[in-house]
Amino acid sequence: MGAGRSMWVHVLVLLGVALLAAQTAQAELAAPEPARRAALVNMVRQDCGSCHGLTLKGGLGPALLPETLADKPAESLVATVLHGRPGSAMPGWSRFMNAQEAAWIVARLMDGFPQLADSAETRQ
Repeated sequence: MGAGRSMWVHVLVLLGVALLAAQTAQAELAAPEPARRAALVNMVRQDCGSCHGLTLKGGLGPALLPETLADKPAESLVATVLHGRPGSAMPGWSRFMNAQEAAWIVARLMDGFPQLADSAETRQ
């Protein structure tokens, strides 16, 4: 019975990894158009930077650097971007972007966010 249960756990883990990889690939394929990417970079640098620091190294809000986000699930970060954090100063941004755009921002944050809007063009 233990070996059968172990096999199912492995199967479920592999399915979860495959689903996550497919979602990540879909978010990458759905990268915003260049003008929208530039607007999103500016939004993160200016609006998010007002709390998270203009260099995203932290301030009122925590740092948004690859090393500080590495152990956090991307899906949770996307949900935080879209819906905020109740009981904190973190607002939801769903009025200003859709889920694919939020996923694009999170992927860029986890990879190292572009310094300027122009650099977003080369780092889809």
